[in-house]
Amino acid sequence: MTALTLGAAITAGLARALETDDRVLLLGEDIGTLGGVFRVTDGLQKRFGAERVIDAPLAEAGIVGTAVGLALRGYRPVVEIQFDGFVYPAFDQIVCQVAKLHYRTNGRVRMPMVIRIPWAGGVGAAEHHSESPEAYFVHTPGLRVVAPSTPQDAYVMLRQAVASDDPVVFFEPKRLYHSQGEVDPDGDLADAPPMHLARVAREGTDATVVTYGAMVRTALDAALAAEDEGLSLEVVDLRSLSPIDMNTVAASVRKTGRVVVAHEAARTAGIGAELVASITEQCFEYLEAPPLRVTGHDIPYPPAKLEKHHVPDLDRILFAVDRVVEPGTAPSAASAAAIEGGVR
Repeated sequence: MTALTLGAAITAGLARALETDDRVLLLGEDIGTLGGVFRVTDGLQKRFGAERVIDAPLAEAGIVGTAVGLALRGYRPVVEIQFDGFVYPAFDQIVCQVAKLHYRTNGRVRMPMVIRIPWAGGVGAAEHHSESPEAYFVHTPGLRVVAPSTPQDAYVMLRQAVASDDPVVFFEPKRLYHSQGEVDPDGDLADAPPMHLARVAREGTDATVVTYGAMVRTALDAALAAEDEGLSLEVVDLRSLSPIDMNTVAASVRKTGRVVVAHEAARTAGIGAELVASITEQCFEYLEAPPLRVTGHDIPYPPAKLEKHHVPDLDRILFAVDRVVEPGTAPSAASAAAIEGGVR
């Protein structure tokens, strides 16, 4: 085992993919000479050459379109979108070509490509640099969508995504790039949990918190704080957003009888809405209280000085936990005004 940051784990995963398969190519803006704005690809062009780690023009539609052509010719391209809010120029290519070519050709054509996206907020950046567009891609059949929250998952899931014959949108929680954890770089992928399975990040009995990406760390902090109040929270890390592992989620909810779903993205029609609907369908008779969502607000991403009011934090999660544990408890006017906007 080796201690690596999440960013370094992705670097190691990319290097291993380039080493083991000559069909793997990296494309993106400033990923070669500069090593990417987050330095995730630092040193890879020097090591593997400019024909395999390609500095692309500032044109996301062209980058993804080129990757489609490479995938059609048998390569396994890994595309980097520099920031989450920059993916929209490539939206047509992703949802109309990448997601559909396998089905359009009745299975004759595969799209083995990975679209890496540094994603979400909490880093003091501006609009277009802190967005959470995952629901757009989860709503698009034909794409796998994943979001690791630990260095080990980042390393393993990146390698699994590159090896997959399906197109994978790989969301990287940028505020966890510098978080450290143990990584097994020599582990056999065959022994790793499949990319689509969720994991129980913390066992608990009183309520379930379901989340993904950087919010897993926040949920674990909330579970630790709740322990001081005598509450035992189970935290489920989805890992995969499409498909969602409802078996793991439902098993946890049936055990605890109460659930809070948390994510940074806007509330309306987000991943939380899908989870709450599915939980209600599958676990209705087990629920002791209505499921609640803790989310970002239904606004464009705010200026950096205001993001602490937008990104769900420990207090907002605990506020929702209190409401599902004691449904009849009325919140104070002050806490409702401060928190209620992103809790439903």
